[in-house]
Amino acid sequence: MVRSLKKAKRKNKGSKKGGGGGDGSSSSSSSVPSMPAKVWQPGVDALEEGEELQCDPSAYNSLHAFHIGWPCLSFDIVHDSLGLVRTEFPHTIYCVTGTQAHNAPNSIGIFKISNIYGKRRELVPTKTSNADTDMESDSSDSDDDDENDGPKTPVFQVRKVFHEGCVNRIRAMTQKPHICASWGDTGHVQIWDVSSHLNAMAESETNISKDAATIHNQPPLIKFTGHKDEGYAIDWSPLVPGRLVSGDCKNSIHLWEPASDTTWNVDNKPFVGHTASVEDLQWSPTEPFVFASGSVDKTIVIWDTRMGKSPATTIKAHGTDVNVISWNRLASCMLASGSDDGAFSIRDLRMLKEGDSVVAHFQYHKHPITSIEWSPHEASTLAVTSADNQLTIWDLSLERDEEEEAEFKAKTQEEVHAPTDLPPQLLFVHQGQKDLKELHWHTQIPGMLISTAADGFNILMPSNIESNLPAANAAA
Repeated sequence: MVRSLKKAKRKNKGSKKGGGGGDGSSSSSSSVPSMPAKVWQPGVDALEEGEELQCDPSAYNSLHAFHIGWPCLSFDIVHDSLGLVRTEFPHTIYCVTGTQAHNAPNSIGIFKISNIYGKRRELVPTKTSNADTDMESDSSDSDDDDENDGPKTPVFQVRKVFHEGCVNRIRAMTQKPHICASWGDTGHVQIWDVSSHLNAMAESETNISKDAATIHNQPPLIKFTGHKDEGYAIDWSPLVPGRLVSGDCKNSIHLWEPASDTTWNVDNKPFVGHTASVEDLQWSPTEPFVFASGSVDKTIVIWDTRMGKSPATTIKAHGTDVNVISWNRLASCMLASGSDDGAFSIRDLRMLKEGDSVVAHFQYHKHPITSIEWSPHEASTLAVTSADNQLTIWDLSLERDEEEEAEFKAKTQEEVHAPTDLPPQLLFVHQGQKDLKELHWHTQIPGMLISTAADGFNILMPSNIESNLPAANAAA
């Protein structure tokens, strides 16, 4: 069951009707006195005997969970032709992912999920009696379903392509979404054309059960063997179609330049400036020759391909490994980074010459940051995943407003005990997945995120992303 940040509810073990999943009108609930909602903090608060976390359906516009078999610890959202900005349900998404199977053939998975339903919510949600009811993976579907139609559940389609070795990371090109690049634990970077699979799914609106079990043997367009070790860092240029960089665990970065629609020239002479594994790469959203890299050597390096193979700027970024970085495409001076000690920082690159470029630093998470990404629709918003099994969403423009919080409580007629040390920029906390690895915002569906973990994927649309409600209210 998927869970979000939610108050802990004590079960009455002596009640005959105290089993899970009953509605709010049961006699057992009427005998328990009403208590103020409490925000439960992961890693801080402990669950006492008889308490459990329950999902609050009102915290989401839409929430679904799924998996494609083996763990897929990297994925990317495929840019589609269904509309640049889509706000009306039902939604359809396309993604590419890669498996990490150790005793079975690995594959690249191309999947489509259609008929994703949910609901729009008011700025101030009304208080309901069944807010504490357990929610299954798609119980946030719209309450506006036509009578007698029954629940509207997503339609899942998947096709698989054989991949040699586990897929460490996979990225789809924005300009040509049928082209994707994969990093394998074999030490090879490969580029694939998945257009035939995308086209087959686009023409069907039913589950493809037969193809789900079939692994297609399809050769890659190119297989680069010049890296000296496996790696995880890879990124397509958002400005130059086909331009790619890939980095390995031996601190080398190679530049790929497209020679045609299906061929690439890879520079065998690597960029060298790091002293340890290159963990992540990000192209500048405004400068076609500039990219950034984060490394286990605790630094972030800015590179300019016109200046040769040496760093343009080296930043001492964190006290531990720099695991992930994200360049803000709406405010190109801002670069976010997450480290192995659970901290993440925001830097204003315009301030590099002044020394300290950090404009925000957060130590909310206590375990390594595994993914970080700026929102494609709000310049001040970013999402983070951590090894503490939390996905958090942050709005850097938020400040605590006691008057606004009091007004909200008066309208909802609900008392929420929020910790005073909860960062005001913390907009949302999502839980329920184990060993979270990667998240992405959907660039064409505002407010939608997809995350992957060892136990599968989640699609979520928090209800307070558009309304910017305080984090404590979204949680409770």
